[in-house]
Amino acid sequence: MTRRLAIIPARGGSKRLPRKNLLPFRGRPIIAHTIAAALTSARFDRIVVSTDDPEIAAAAKAAGAEIHDRDAALATDAARVVDVCLDVLASEERAGRSYDVFSCLYATAPLRSAEDVAAVTDLIDGKAVNFAMAVTTYPLPPHQALRMSHENILAPMWPDLIERRAGDIDPLVVDNGSTYAATVAAFRKHRTFYGPGLRGHLMPRERSVDIDEQADYALACWYAEQLRW
Repeated sequence: MTRRLAIIPARGGSKRLPRKNLLPFRGRPIIAHTIAAALTSARFDRIVVSTDDPEIAAAAKAAGAEIHDRDAALATDAARVVDVCLDVLASEERAGRSYDVFSCLYATAPLRSAEDVAAVTDLIDGKAVNFAMAVTTYPLPPHQALRMSHENILAPMWPDLIERRAGDIDPLVVDNGSTYAATVAAFRKHRTFYGPGLRGHLMPRERSVDIDEQADYALACWYAEQLRW
């Protein structure tokens, strides 16, 4: 039987939006919504929040998650989520718990649903598909991106695509900063969520808000109201 782990990274030292993992959202701390989505998805043997912050840990426990006490070296601005996930996986193995598949769920994507979590996780088959993530569309044609120099000089990012109509090229999507999954073996080998054979689960932009700053928080609250979420 496939064993699955959910890892929710949630450090306490966010700079652009202080204490963002604990901001109130629809009557609960933001992190509680990701934990609820993981629980409701019924995909995981264990749901672990990795944090260095006692207040986040208390809120996560109250919402039904287990806690991994993150080392201070992995709680800095320079720490990578990849390394946090590898650390949690190693800690779980030392405790006698091993897994075939894990999902990394960002705590600051509260509009992501349990169905989204399940859809990304279910893409992993351990054979042809070892990596999956949630993606969304761009609000403007991404192939028309322009690079801007310090002197405000513009140049096409992709000169061979800049004049093409959107319907003439394959659809372009972007990682929406919410949900990732991988087999443990492939993740350890490649140390990235962008591994070979990557598959995507398409989410609408209204469920794809990743809260990093105040404007994101306001937008997520507005979408929640509009969606009667």
